[in-house]
Amino acid sequence: MEGTSSPVCFSVTIGNQPLILQSDMTIVVETAHPDFVAMRNGLLPFAELVKSPEYLHTYRITPVSVWNAAAIGLDAEQVLSFLAANARYGVPKNFESEVRTWFQRSEVFQLHAEDGDTLRLEAKEPQVLRDLYHDPDLASLLFQIEEQQGRAWLRKAKRGLVKERLMKLGYPVQDLAGYVEGSALAIQLRSQLESGQSFGLRPYQEEAVESFHHQGRADGGSGVVVLPCGAGKTVVGLAAMAAVGAHTLILTPNTVALRQWRRELLEKTHLQPEQIGEYSGEVKEIRPVTLTTYQILTYRKEKGGDFLHFDLFSKGDWGLIIYDEVHLLPAPVFRATAEIQARRRLGLTATLVREDGKEDEVFCMIGPKRYDAPWKDLERRGFIAAVSCLEVRVPMEEDLRLQYLAAKKRTQFRLASENPSKTDALLALLQKHEGERILIIGQYLDQLRALQTELQVPLITGRMPNPDRDRLYQAFRDGEETVLLVSKVGNFAIDLPDANVAIQISGTYGSRQEEAQRLGRILRPKSDGRGATFYTLVSEGTVDQDFAEKRQRFLAEQGYAYQIVPAHQLMPSN
Repeated sequence: MEGTSSPVCFSVTIGNQPLILQSDMTIVVETAHPDFVAMRNGLLPFAELVKSPEYLHTYRITPVSVWNAAAIGLDAEQVLSFLAANARYGVPKNFESEVRTWFQRSEVFQLHAEDGDTLRLEAKEPQVLRDLYHDPDLASLLFQIEEQQGRAWLRKAKRGLVKERLMKLGYPVQDLAGYVEGSALAIQLRSQLESGQSFGLRPYQEEAVESFHHQGRADGGSGVVVLPCGAGKTVVGLAAMAAVGAHTLILTPNTVALRQWRRELLEKTHLQPEQIGEYSGEVKEIRPVTLTTYQILTYRKEKGGDFLHFDLFSKGDWGLIIYDEVHLLPAPVFRATAEIQARRRLGLTATLVREDGKEDEVFCMIGPKRYDAPWKDLERRGFIAAVSCLEVRVPMEEDLRLQYLAAKKRTQFRLASENPSKTDALLALLQKHEGERILIIGQYLDQLRALQTELQVPLITGRMPNPDRDRLYQAFRDGEETVLLVSKVGNFAIDLPDANVAIQISGTYGSRQEEAQRLGRILRPKSDGRGATFYTLVSEGTVDQDFAEKRQRFLAEQGYAYQIVPAHQLMPSN
């Protein structure tokens, strides 16, 4: 690491521009460069971070990142002008060619509505349609083609499948076919005075809603809004509902999130309780606004059997479907999403990162990224809490180290994750933050149960009944409990505004989305204006440390830096 920061590496340069563009479509930027922050913010709309060590960050431009940029109004000239103005060694020729090609491909195909059960696919370049028509999967979805005019026709039921196939062939589709309006439902947000709290749409929330809705035009109405946890994604959803004004189906990751949506709907809109239905394992209500979970939608009695509740998508005359935490959208739901393209669709998430690599399917089935606010910008403006991130490196005892070295890769990760020496570091952190609201989040139940016995604090897992979870969360909010142990159920959908310390003792390999969600537990602005602290305990010199670097990549893209702290520095001196 010290070698990469040596001045010798950069002794021969052309100017001092901050970006180094490479022919493999990657971009390297020095974190110590005075323009680093401006470069990070400039790259965010059209590139994704792939490596984030201390001194050099590496971004990559991909087809999906370019197509998302095109969806928010950027074009090839803007992107290439930014790169050319800041490239230390110029823009490689193939780099420019690829960027122009990917932007050009985003403009080739459009879908338009026709009478009856038909949609028209228009190709700006007829030769492209003629070539792609040789793909048997695409050809099977179209029932008529005029090759010379660059037009083809499809049934409305094939709308999503055609978009998915063209996306796989490298051509996103601009969908201008419009939407069914759904049953009308007047939804009005409460004023600040009525809600009895400091509530009102923030400027970026208004921008997010407008970017999604586009005043009801055909070029709006589907897509994803990306905002950090604590920045009010639910409020964006409520405002989108008010803009659309129709019956709405809301998909949530779990029952806790479902109930929080219900509370928000009642507190912040004029909807009445009888207008809001819950479709869960306990209740099967279909109302003008219906809340359900991904788990219910993907339920089937046996592996390979039918999904018993997919008909929920057609049971209501929905004008809008909201996908909360869309990065968690289970793969089977993509199938249903492909069949309901005539409905307006809003995805909400803190990060579009999917560890299964299905970002392209989110793009074509839900819609492109419509809005993305830089986390650090929201922090600077006071909309989310300032957070210090620290990685605490914990050594292994010699016996465990030898066992680790002899183990297989998967076993190595678990041994490193459950390193008993992490307990001493955890105790030191609890002493340091005594009296603050602390969440301890982990991956392994055995590890968490051992800590529960050691610390004598409540433990919340997925097996705990929802009423018991709600009771403990409320006790934490009320200050009756100041420390909670939580399993993976704590990754999302917990509204604990006063939590200001999160300690991650183990995680899911290199999951960037999990890292973002866990930090998000402490991002809500504190009533006293304090900042927050996010700790990750890793076993030094192990795969635990390697995976931690991968986990931190998304947050590094948002501007967070992890301070490395040896565990012995936390221990009280004798």
